[in-house]
Amino acid sequence: MNRYPLWKYIVIGAALIIAFVYTLPNFFGDVPAVQVMPIRTTEKVDTALLNRVESALRTAGLNSTGVALDPRGVKARFADTDTQIKARDVIQTSLGSGYTVALNLLPASPDWLSALGALPMNLGLDLRGGVHFLMQVDMPKALEKAAERYQGDIRTLLREKKVRYTAIGREGELVNLRFRDAEQRDAARKAIEDAYPDLQIAEAQIGEEYALSATLNKMAQVKTQEFALKQNLTTLRNRVNELGVAEPLIQQQGVDRVVVQLPGVQDTAKAKEILGRTATLEIRMVDEERMQDPVAMQAAAAGQTPFGAEMYYERNGMPVLVRKTVVLTGEYITDAQPGFDSQTNQSAVHINLDGRGARIFKNVTRENVGKRMAILLIEKGKIEVVTAPVIREEIGGGRVQITGMDSTQESNDVALLLRAGALAAPMEIVEERTVGPSLGADNIERGLNSTLIGFAAVALFMVVYYQLFGVVAVVALSVNLFLLVALLSMMQATLTLPGIAGIALTLGMAIDANVIIAERIREELRNGMSPQAALSAGYDRAWDTILDSNITTLIAGIALFWLGSGPVRGFAVTLCLGILTSMFSAVIVSRAVVNLTYGRAKRLTKVSI
Repeated sequence: MNRYPLWKYIVIGAALIIAFVYTLPNFFGDVPAVQVMPIRTTEKVDTALLNRVESALRTAGLNSTGVALDPRGVKARFADTDTQIKARDVIQTSLGSGYTVALNLLPASPDWLSALGALPMNLGLDLRGGVHFLMQVDMPKALEKAAERYQGDIRTLLREKKVRYTAIGREGELVNLRFRDAEQRDAARKAIEDAYPDLQIAEAQIGEEYALSATLNKMAQVKTQEFALKQNLTTLRNRVNELGVAEPLIQQQGVDRVVVQLPGVQDTAKAKEILGRTATLEIRMVDEERMQDPVAMQAAAAGQTPFGAEMYYERNGMPVLVRKTVVLTGEYITDAQPGFDSQTNQSAVHINLDGRGARIFKNVTRENVGKRMAILLIEKGKIEVVTAPVIREEIGGGRVQITGMDSTQESNDVALLLRAGALAAPMEIVEERTVGPSLGADNIERGLNSTLIGFAAVALFMVVYYQLFGVVAVVALSVNLFLLVALLSMMQATLTLPGIAGIALTLGMAIDANVIIAERIREELRNGMSPQAALSAGYDRAWDTILDSNITTLIAGIALFWLGSGPVRGFAVTLCLGILTSMFSAVIVSRAVVNLTYGRAKRLTKVSI
């Protein structure tokens, strides 16, 4: 009557073993570490960089507990934070300004656990320490950048329509045009209104000239600002994720602000560098005439660049004089993927442009056949000429290929940077704060103590009131805690103080199921049932009540997760998972223990309950 088949015991045993393995990494904690990454993603991360870091530490007499190489950079672990800070300074001095050397925290769990995929839970900012930024998007600048794009588009449009104008310029968010006669002005207005319905056009007369001014209408301004904020969020997420910060929080706050939290990063200055790391593309025409003038080139090399031009260098060190006028920017890029040049089989990046960018690129290549076009990669304020090919023919369809990559890794990195893009509008840090690891450790200690004290109090009550059955309930509650922590670790969820509160609440609620089962068993015994029958009936009849109560709480938890954000969602995750694990432990695990204790007794006369 009260026996489980063998397969059920095997399932329970397997669940307990898996829970133990995935819970174990959380007991090892974190160790201070220094994370080294190249500022330019085109720099190679290889054993040479690893050797340079180890050599710098040996020369300074600093002992590390391990230096490892990963695809993003080198990570060196240390026994204490004092050594960690000294090592950061030594490594930065040794490697120079070409590398980001940041303080971080890394899991201290053994390699064999990591090999099994058993990793500790990610800890939030309040538990692990880290940096918190509140950033504000400069919305007027976003509108100015939109006006700058429209200025170039309108110039190209009027050239296509053969509409003559005397001047075109920009003043803030306004694009101003001037014409010699009203006929050309009216033709320009009709062409602009047909092509760009988002623009609001106004007429004016300045002296003997006829003028138009174009600006975004109110609805288009709102859309532009929303797009700028979304693009900035995407860019920040891409850059932070690629730099290996564990579980960053990047979310919108209000209409023009972004909250960024980087757990484990203790160096505010380096965190700012991480947030500022974006790259974009610019396509400009090479100044062919001045490139062929040795005097002009010598003057440019000495810092006296000709008017309307700038000098940059190719990767082989050759100078290139490019015009200041930007033909195309990375804002028109919809996708960038690594690949190979079909003719030379060299690494390349294949870029897709949006409709407007494709039209601009087609017109420029048609008008400049036989001339050189420079493709510039801009990252961290440094501008590099990736390639400067000769335009052989008109290029349409919005597909552009960039060659000149040194390796497949570089083409992957450049494609990633171009996909991440540049910020659509400048951002300013309006609030920053650092949570030290000692404060995080104190929060962890208090959270664990509160959970353990609550667990001990519940366990004491159950043992005193329900005797041996109380011990069974405590065993089930312990299993519930192991299963919950294991699930959070397997999901790589981020644990915060509200999450710890959810675990404590779950433990308090989980014991309710055991109380319901115990009271049903006692009721059946009072009604005259035999002990074996009372045990079976108690579990069977309590199940409906347990299921109903947990489903109602689960609905509330799902609503919190759906409608909440940040800490509220963390609380909801632990609550919902805790409900599921408590149903398994309180009903299945506790009954397995009861069956092993009483199920084989042929003549059971008494139950300790």
